[in-house]
Amino acid sequence: MMNEYRFQHRHLLEMGQFSVEDIRYILNTARSFKEIAGRPIKKVPTLRGKTIINFFFEPSTRTRLSFEIAAKRMSADTFNIAAATSSAQKGETLIDTARNLEAMSPDIIIIRHSSSGAPLLLSQNVNAAIINAGDGIHEHPSQGLLDLMTVREHKGRIEGLTVAIIGDIAHSRVAHSDIIGFTAMGAKVRVAGPASFMPPMIESLGATVCATAAEAVAGADVVMALRIQQERLHDPSIPSLREYASFYGVNRKLLELARRDVLVMHPGPINRGVEMSPDVADGTGSVILDQVANGVAIRMALLYLVMGGEKGGHE
Repeated sequence: MMNEYRFQHRHLLEMGQFSVEDIRYILNTARSFKEIAGRPIKKVPTLRGKTIINFFFEPSTRTRLSFEIAAKRMSADTFNIAAATSSAQKGETLIDTARNLEAMSPDIIIIRHSSSGAPLLLSQNVNAAIINAGDGIHEHPSQGLLDLMTVREHKGRIEGLTVAIIGDIAHSRVAHSDIIGFTAMGAKVRVAGPASFMPPMIESLGATVCATAAEAVAGADVVMALRIQQERLHDPSIPSLREYASFYGVNRKLLELARRDVLVMHPGPINRGVEMSPDVADGTGSVILDQVANGVAIRMALLYLVMGGEKGGHE
């Protein structure tokens, strides 16, 4: 007799920690949570009595707010801490800050940090469950999962699809999580961007590097544009934004090379007219707002599962 599957991850740090079975389970759990958003009263008692801290060292709108909404819809007590208002400004180390937070008995600490590996470091030094909300240029696993959910929702599958990711691959934690996730689920991933935005050994994650955006987009089922991560650039890596847009901006002409039913995605925030033209961002095939909606469902599922929940037990 086969053992029944159980989600066994205490910390959620990177896409690479998940098996295909894990990913399917997370997506199915998120789908069961999504209907709560359509209820007159958008609240269930699933995490009543749990304490969740959002600890963000970098600016965020979508990720921070969706984690907060996710927690509150499940009746958890939530607290938001920004680096600018924390003791980190007084020279306190990340570990000391986290240990002081843990002394207040939180169940989950959700962290976004500019240093790759910060969530891993915390997971090794505190007892609370740690969820990575984006660390440096490493990963953004919840974004990768919501992107998988959005594509599966619209296409009915992930396996066999071709996904093109265009832009700043080197500095994008979203790109890294998406490449790992889509490849694991059986999609083909192509990437394109300026040479200075293409990290060495990206093929080792499963992506195919294309010389041009046109080559990446040709016949693609999904096209994702990425924001230039200017806050992570120590020197100019491209001559100008206008030149970048002419070669790598996702516009209607470029999309003509993709499949007719292509999905257009962007993790946000969008710099309109740079990585994506406004008519594409708002046009047919754009599922950008669906990504945002699915972000709440995915993060509800992650909070639920990391606390030991079983799918279907949140009614």
